[in-house]
Amino acid sequence: MSVHLPPLPPTPADGYRPGGRSIADLVAEEHRQLLELTRRLIEPGPDPEHGRDVLVATLSRHLSAEEQYLLPAVRHAVDNADPLVDEVVSADVELLRAMRELTDEGLAELATRIEAHAGAVDPLVQRLCAAATEEELIRLGNRLEIAEEAAPTRPHPAAPHTPPWNRIVEPAVGVVDKVRDAVTGRHTQLAELTEPPAS
Repeated sequence: MSVHLPPLPPTPADGYRPGGRSIADLVAEEHRQLLELTRRLIEPGPDPEHGRDVLVATLSRHLSAEEQYLLPAVRHAVDNADPLVDEVVSADVELLRAMRELTDEGLAELATRIEAHAGAVDPLVQRLCAAATEEELIRLGNRLEIAEEAAPTRPHPAAPHTPPWNRIVEPAVGVVDKVRDAVTGRHTQLAELTEPPAS
């Protein structure tokens, strides 16, 4: 079954393999990094410098990109996936709400929600891998990375969570977030941490 992709230039035939990483590899890596950073924030001792801001920004970008490209691809390619995807989107909204005013007391609940998110999304990715070609998975991975570059760095639970509106609204909201980040000097990238989570 072919996976629906946004309009893209045609690709050459005969063994063409696009550059980039599979969406499955990217999502798995991001889930590991988010869980590791959350664990570090919960452990006794001082928080990693800027860790909370980086967690919120990274998780906001991750959820936005998944909702723009991963989940629509799963809906299209995987039989009977709509109810499961709807559950993920609903849980994502609650996850974004939990990040709005994150406190020390809320970190454990946030960690539980992130674990539940990974536990719900990872099986859908496996089913997508069974339905899609390697080329499709790589092209989706490229789209995911592009979406993350433009995505919001702060939680916006009221924003649209399904295409086409999220692909229009979230990059615009992301511009506003990035201006606020620049003005306030807020750290938003894993690479800005003294010890970034392992890739």
